[in-house]
Amino acid sequence: MTEQKNSGSNTIEGVITTTAKGLGFVSLGEDSPREEDIRIEAGFLNTALPKDRVKVVLHPKIEGMQQTGEVVEIIARAKINFVGTIEEDSATFLIPQDTRIYVDFLIPNPPHGEKLAGKKALVHLSVWDDVKKNPTAEIIEILGDAGDNETEIRAIVLDKGLAMELPEAIHREADELKKNSPAFIAEEAKKRRDFREVATFTIDPIDAKDFDDAISVQTLANGDIEIGVHIADVSAYVKPHAAIDEEARKRATSIYLVDRVIPMFPEVLSNDLCSLNQGEDKLVFSAVFTFDAGVFKNPATKVVPKDSWFGRAIIHSNKRFNYEEAQAVLDVGTGIFYDELNILNVIAKKLEIQKKAEGAISFEHEEVRFELDENKKPVRVYKKTFQDTNKLVEEFMLLANKKVAEYVSEVLEKSSSNEHGKHPDDIFVYRVHDEPKPERLEALKKFLASVGYQLPVNEGRVSPHDLNALLDKIKGTPEEIMLSTATIRTMAKAVYTTKNIGHFGLAFEHYTHFTSPIRRYPDVMVHRLLGHYLTHEPVTREEMQDYRALTIHSSEMEKLAADAERASIKFKQAEYMSERVGKEFTGVISGVAEWGVFVEEDETKCEGLIRISDLGNDYYVFEKENYRIIGKQSRKRFTLGDKLKFRVKSVDLERKSIDYELVD
Repeated sequence: MTEQKNSGSNTIEGVITTTAKGLGFVSLGEDSPREEDIRIEAGFLNTALPKDRVKVVLHPKIEGMQQTGEVVEIIARAKINFVGTIEEDSATFLIPQDTRIYVDFLIPNPPHGEKLAGKKALVHLSVWDDVKKNPTAEIIEILGDAGDNETEIRAIVLDKGLAMELPEAIHREADELKKNSPAFIAEEAKKRRDFREVATFTIDPIDAKDFDDAISVQTLANGDIEIGVHIADVSAYVKPHAAIDEEARKRATSIYLVDRVIPMFPEVLSNDLCSLNQGEDKLVFSAVFTFDAGVFKNPATKVVPKDSWFGRAIIHSNKRFNYEEAQAVLDVGTGIFYDELNILNVIAKKLEIQKKAEGAISFEHEEVRFELDENKKPVRVYKKTFQDTNKLVEEFMLLANKKVAEYVSEVLEKSSSNEHGKHPDDIFVYRVHDEPKPERLEALKKFLASVGYQLPVNEGRVSPHDLNALLDKIKGTPEEIMLSTATIRTMAKAVYTTKNIGHFGLAFEHYTHFTSPIRRYPDVMVHRLLGHYLTHEPVTREEMQDYRALTIHSSEMEKLAADAERASIKFKQAEYMSERVGKEFTGVISGVAEWGVFVEEDETKCEGLIRISDLGNDYYVFEKENYRIIGKQSRKRFTLGDKLKFRVKSVDLERKSIDYELVD
């Protein structure tokens, strides 16, 4: 959200971020450099808390210094419910879990007869109108003992403002849908394209319980290859504004934590009725592509479907593969559905090569997985293996998302405008990824040049081909991690919108999310809109206003869910390392700050901090633009991507933080 400055005055409105030390920064816009934020010194926050929308009076500008100001009004609180740990002495306080909150909450009326110290709680902010006093709060829920797995996971979710349990009424509505489903499926089968006799299977992680997507493969009589991407037809069951739909709108996404999934829909739908389970007839929304036989036989043939079909269908999944099982079939060259898997794998590899040739940026990414014991404590942390079967599924999901967006855009272009005179791009939900901002590109270009690499930036823009050339050039070099990290940080964030600007990272002119309606609400919106256009039904003005608001909300909820997912990973990593204090490991510097360097362990990806005080007896200078710290006397350098040997010094489960120390 950008700031608003009152014409002719010295006040602005904006969103504030705060630090544990009581400093604040009001952004001049999402993409403005941090050094241009308005700095609010301790004592001038006037009760502002993280992400509050505030009015700020600007102080007189001092040449060469960051603009400062003071908060004079809280326009809107970002949140009023907070999670933390209770401390009891002469009074009862809640110490906030969010380290950006610089003040403790006084609980004037704690429940009697219960020892609260050391427990985590969810509280509601009651009053804070005097900066000289602590805010007062009321306890909503005692979550349990700090450090307990259930307590900590619940605390993570609730502190992000997210919900855990679905209301009971939602489950009752889902049960009713399930009860009526046999007759409904039988009736729907008469209206839908039937793929039940076509070889069809799902490929998912070994621990998956909801199956959004299945793939069918058949060779037609003329030798052409038909590949169907079949997606759970959630919208067939969940109607707009039904209770289940309203709850899913609020949540906007399922939340994937280390030890559980908090589903957007009740499990009767997500794991049963809508899930494409093996051996069951299922209703789907399909994107079906016909390829010339040469696409499989001739390496030079470009991968472009000669025909596409979009519509509602019915399938019967013959096999539930996990990635490892499907990979084993490909590796040994025989087994159930080997021919179909091989066709998909060959075409997927060509799609991947073609996509990169057309400008898609190929960032490498690593994910971690956890092996938990019966008490949900991590006994093993390891990097997820990304095999051909993972890429196979990814490529066909990308193809379906792209082609659905292209199809709808073509329909809209033909009509040029609807009866309300709206631009076509106003009536579809796109997944867009903007180009990097010019100022960020210039900073990246300067940094790359300082370490001997050139990135052509022309008039504030960069070619995806040039970015790929850079990533290829640094691959396998000692500076790869440092430079790829710097490049990733330059990129914009992908969001949902009804305004299409294309997807820079994928080099797609049109892109959407169609393939995961069980876990993402935007995909449900896309299914409904696609249904409109396939049946030539108009989209009303009210519906589109709804969709516009929902795209903004979905982008915001996606970020909150991702924050919760990362926090659950950090908690489990801290829990894992808490059993290994004193043990030595190797890793790379993953971040640099004025207070020290962050190091990521090679195998578990557990990130910890080596503080400045543990780097050696020297005065260290932080060079932000060069991602490094340099000792003033020793000239010893600690740079992003450097490999280090370290030991685990201490772990704070409350803060989900790990401290490391160097090993000589």
